[in-house]
Amino acid sequence: TPGNPPSSCGWKGAARGGKKLCREGWAHTGLSVRIQVASPSEGHHTSLSVHALNVLTGLPATGLAVHLSRLPAPNQAWMELMTSATSTDGCMDRSKLASLPLENGTYKLHFATTEYWQQQGLTSFYPYVEVVFTLTGAEEKVHIPLLLSPYSYVTYRGN
Repeated sequence: TPGNPPSSCGWKGAARGGKKLCREGWAHTGLSVRIQVASPSEGHHTSLSVHALNVLTGLPATGLAVHLSRLPAPNQAWMELMTSATSTDGCMDRSKLASLPLENGTYKLHFATTEYWQQQGLTSFYPYVEVVFTLTGAEEKVHIPLLLSPYSYVTYRGN
């Protein structure tokens, strides 16, 4: 057939680091297909947000110190990535979190609850709260809320 052969490409599962499928030209035996696997870092970024609420007052937990760490490999020490205090809306510093390249792996949020409750004029049964979670690369947004009182806490994966 005269003329240039058609070429078309599309992404399958691009949001999760999927495959680029391309149809390239004509071949004597039919259509040739080339499969190119996108690298995990190509176009993929997991964003993390953290929100702490004081359930005694129903208000954001302002000034709560939070440390974010990553476990490089099993049986290794945690590597601290950042330290922050929650803002007046109870959230960790969004700009600092957005600047972190979060790779697949295990992470830990360490909330310094003793100091927070002392600032509120209260004592806490829990000296700190640690939330350990795993990122697999399938996530695009991970939101971790912490609802806390001096004698209890609840966390879950939000969106």
